[in-house]
Amino acid sequence: MTDDAVPAEAGTLEDGATLAGVPDAFQRLWTPHRMAYIAGESKPIDATSGNCPFCTAPGREDADGLVVHRGEHVYAVMNLYPYSPGHLLLCPYRHISDFTELTTPEAAELAALTAQAMTVLRVVSHPTGFNLGINQGQVAGAGITAHLHQHVVPRWLGDANFLPVVAQTKALPMLLEDSRQQLAAAWAAL
Repeated sequence: MTDDAVPAEAGTLEDGATLAGVPDAFQRLWTPHRMAYIAGESKPIDATSGNCPFCTAPGREDADGLVVHRGEHVYAVMNLYPYSPGHLLLCPYRHISDFTELTTPEAAELAALTAQAMTVLRVVSHPTGFNLGINQGQVAGAGITAHLHQHVVPRWLGDANFLPVVAQTKALPMLLEDSRQQLAAAWAAL
């Protein structure tokens, strides 16, 4: 069969190249909202920049700020760019950038809310494990270096581990607000 005998499929040019955005044999998960994160939008440089999302979130209504739980010194908020469904960030209200700047009450509440977050996530979505961590500085992977925050990431056996590595893709089967509502209700029930 010659090339000119093969019918051109939708999205395929005569030279065999495919058009961007046209369906082909590959499954794609489009995440255009991540461009704001990649471009650095709303990432504060220091305490004077005034655009820290971790400083502004507590001043909003819980649903609007994606706040799940409010403690005295630390609050829990949904990660706007999650690694998995239910990915929480624990943030001190105070704008500090380094773990060593936490007061003793802040550090104690951060630890207590970490345990509570794990309990709540186990009730809501039954993960089989967790990634817990604080990335200090850009070189360590912190996306927002100016405001300390701890990640609580639920994990499941057979979850999307291969997608970020092989396909450079993250699959999130639940909307942030749906996750926030479930987690906030479970936290209130503790």
